[in-house]
Amino acid sequence: MTTVRLPLFPLNSVLFPGLVLPLNVFEERYRALMRDLLKASPADQSGPDADPAVSDEPRRFAVVAIRDGHEVAPSASGMPDDTTTKEAGAGPAAGFGDDPLASFHDTGCVADAATIRERADGSFEVLATGTRRVKLLSVDASGPYLTAEVEELPEEDGDEAGALAEGVLRAFRSYQKRLAGARERSLATGAELPDDPSVVSYLVAAAAMLDVPTKQRLLQAPDAASRLRDELKLLRAETAIIRHLPSLPAADLTRQATSLN
Repeated sequence: MTTVRLPLFPLNSVLFPGLVLPLNVFEERYRALMRDLLKASPADQSGPDADPAVSDEPRRFAVVAIRDGHEVAPSASGMPDDTTTKEAGAGPAAGFGDDPLASFHDTGCVADAATIRERADGSFEVLATGTRRVKLLSVDASGPYLTAEVEELPEEDGDEAGALAEGVLRAFRSYQKRLAGARERSLATGAELPDDPSVVSYLVAAAAMLDVPTKQRLLQAPDAASRLRDELKLLRAETAIIRHLPSLPAADLTRQATSLN
C-alpha cells in the first residue's frame, strides 16, 4: 500500500484523471497552499523567456469533493468566502465541521499544478491537471491549510473494457447531438475521441451533465469496465430524456471539446 501526505483542496465538484482544472484561489488558507507549492517546486527560469509561474516539476495536491450538506460556511466556486472566514478568524478546517474527514468523499484525485500565477492582490490563478485517483485516509488540520494522508488507487481496465468503451463512445456522440439540438446549436465535428478504455471512462464522466454524487460514484468505480457500464446506462437514459424534452438546457461541452491535456 503506497501512501503519501499531500495538501488538500476540497471542492464542490469532482476532478477526474486527465482532466484540466482551472482554479481561482482567493481564500487565505489556499493562498498559503499555493505559496508553499511555489517554494517546494521553483519554476524553471533558465531561459530568457521563462515564465516564473510555470514549472515542469510536479506541484501536487489532492482534490476531494465535499459531501452534500457538509459545507457549513458560505461558499463560492467551491471555496468558503474569503472575507467571512477572515473576519471569523477561521482556521484550515473552517466550514467543514469538527471532523473534516467526514465532510469529504473518500475517493479523490491528485492534481498537478503546471501553472501557479500570483495576482497583484495576492490571489492566484492556477491551472492543474488530474493525474491519478487516491483514497482519503486521514485529514490533518494543524497547519495553515488541510493536508491528507492518501493511498494511491490502482487503474485497471476490467473485463470487456475495450468493447464497452466503443459502446460508450457511440452513446456519447448521440448524447452530444441531442444536447446540441436542445440548444439549436450545430455540433462541432472533427474532434478525435480517445480509444483507451480508462481515458474514455474519465472523459465521458467529466463531460456528461451529471450531478456531483453521480460523478463521484463514477470516480470511485473499481475499474474502467465498471465505470463504462454505468456510463452506458446513464447516457442512454439522459439521451432519452433530452429526446422527449428538447428544451432541456445543455452544457458547454457542445461549444468546445473537452481537454485531456
